[in-house]
Amino acid sequence: MLFRIDPTADEPLFQQLARQVRAAVIRGEVSPGDRLPAARELAGSLEINLHTVLHAYQDLRDEGLIELRRGRGALVADRGAQDFTPLHEALDALVAAVGDLGLATDTTLGLVREALGTEKR
Repeated sequence: MLFRIDPTADEPLFQQLARQVRAAVIRGEVSPGDRLPAARELAGSLEINLHTVLHAYQDLRDEGLIELRRGRGALVADRGAQDFTPLHEALDALVAAVGDLGLATDTTLGLVREALGTEKR
């Protein structure tokens, strides 16, 4: 799994990392039991603070997507085996509707956040 971060983005680095792991799980690129890079190794390769990686991993653990095991590192949890087909289908429909309506990405994201009750305050 290749991680990319944008230090100039508004999104915090730990959220960028966590988002990429979530997406890989949903797309089926990683499976339950797969090991994520060691936090220290990942921090070094991305040239970011170790605590940034640990923050991302802890958030993913709290969501149940990964397990943190002393001496074994971060592993994709069983929850990663869920069938995400309904989500993929809904996203495909959303993307098609957005394209048909010519909505901007920011508008679409705002509408999704509002629908989820997570709009930025």
